Amino acid sequence: MIRDLYSQGFCISEIARQTGFDRKTVRKYIQLKTLPEPQKRPGRKSKLDPFKPYILEKLKEGPYTAARLYREIKEMGYDGGKTLVKDFVQKVRPEQGVSAVLRYETKPGVQAQVDWGELGTVELDGKTHMKFFE
Repeated sequence: MIRDLYSQGFCISEIARQTGFDRKTVRKYIQLKTLPEPQKRPGRKSKLDPFKPYILEKLKEGPYTAARLYREIKEMGYDGGKTLVKDFVQKVRPEQGVSAVLRYETKPGVQAQVDWGELGTVELDGKTHMKFFE
């Protein structure tokens, strides 16, 4: 885009105003023969890196919470925060989906359902009984 504007006769200052880039940046891209290739930045090391294999192994063994894993690696010398552990565990924990439930439906009047917990209890002669009718 910078080169197109320059070839149309716009000056560097006008191109900078239209594109929002600094004049030095516009000049640099006009003088380049080829477009620069994006460079990968080196990854930052995390305080959690030495403990990641341990956490992954524990998660394979069973359902450990992030808080428990945090306590365990803290005893091993980890000096980072709990949020870092929680975010990592959330990212690598295997997904546990909810199993599908097959609904059983009948025509009206064929089946009735009752929640017996709503009826409560009655005490007769010192014994507790389920209250079936009111």
